[in-house]
Amino acid sequence: MSNASPFDLPPAPHHFSPEHEAFRATVRSFAEREIAPFAAEWDEAGTFPRSLYAKAAALGLLGMGYPEEYGGTPADPMFSVIAAEELARAGTGGVQASLGSLHIGLPPVIALGSPALKARIVPPVLRGEKIAALAITEPGGGSDVAALRTTARRQGVGGGAHYVVDGEKTFITSGLRADFITVAVRTDPASRGAAGISLLLVEGDTPGLERTELKKTGWWASDTAHLRFDGCRVPATNLLGGPDEAEGQGFRAIMRNFNHERLVMAASAVGYAQACTEEALAWARERRTFGRALAEHQVIRHKLVDMVQRVEVAREFVHALAWRLMHGAGDEALLVARTGMAKIQATQAMEFCAREAVQILGGMGYMRGTKSERLYREVKVMVIGGGSEEILKDLAARQLGL
Repeated sequence: MSNASPFDLPPAPHHFSPEHEAFRATVRSFAEREIAPFAAEWDEAGTFPRSLYAKAAALGLLGMGYPEEYGGTPADPMFSVIAAEELARAGTGGVQASLGSLHIGLPPVIALGSPALKARIVPPVLRGEKIAALAITEPGGGSDVAALRTTARRQGVGGGAHYVVDGEKTFITSGLRADFITVAVRTDPASRGAAGISLLLVEGDTPGLERTELKKTGWWASDTAHLRFDGCRVPATNLLGGPDEAEGQGFRAIMRNFNHERLVMAASAVGYAQACTEEALAWARERRTFGRALAEHQVIRHKLVDMVQRVEVAREFVHALAWRLMHGAGDEALLVARTGMAKIQATQAMEFCAREAVQILGGMGYMRGTKSERLYREVKVMVIGGGSEEILKDLAARQLGL
């Protein structure tokens, strides 16, 4: 047992079916073969090959959970959790974030787009031929969605009807590469709250759209952009307005989108925390200090136990929540609260494990090329992105009636 993994436990049958576990093995193999060997190289390059999208699509990773009529494969939330965990173990959040940006860009299109728009946009994204992104955050604010300022003014009638979009978005994942961008806009200037918000599908080659690369502490392989919309003309048929093609449908769609994003981020954080723990353990078993393996020192063993404990607590929280979401087991408000808390729990575990892993690796932990160094740089984007810890605690308190 001396070289066994502390995470080698059989799957919990009340959470995972044989189909789930077969999928886990497939995703793990894909991550080990197609991502992990190139993680450091892609991080230094600040990008990864666009061909990876097609490879992920061929595996079913991109179409997972989407309607079959558009090339997707229906899947329950557990499949999303499994994919997030296993891709995360490759230790490169930047690749995972950009590769998965469709999962926040496409759901509003599926929920509110017209049949013609969905038929044109969704299939090429699920095949890995096109890239989708979501643009909500603005320079003046992120989580306060109801206060966004980007405007879309409707002009023209009939077939010539269009929106003129003006404003800015920032911190947009896949913002440079995206062919399709789901953009939150204010279509009712008289309403300064949630009621005036809509979603528009803006195509990447739209005149007046300017994209600027942003440099980050972590996620180097992920393109992150600042977007400027200067008089962009967007066909009115690109409005995500539901069956009535109505404006003002954006806020609720954005809120629903956040819940799934937070669940996936929580599962990813569990995977990153495990990756740090496994790397630290392997190093501690090989590195010798004062005549014995580093892992034989009590202080190091205690650190490793603390790390494993935090990974397992976070994992069980996420898995139990995903099971409840899959079965509709619980009041919606309580599940929303727990989704926020699961993300907090998991990102705190990631933060702890990344810090302790770097400490255990010592000088090597400060060198570029290790998973732990890379994930240590990526911790804060996980804690902040999708809703900061402070925002999520406040949300949870409201949903719990505290």
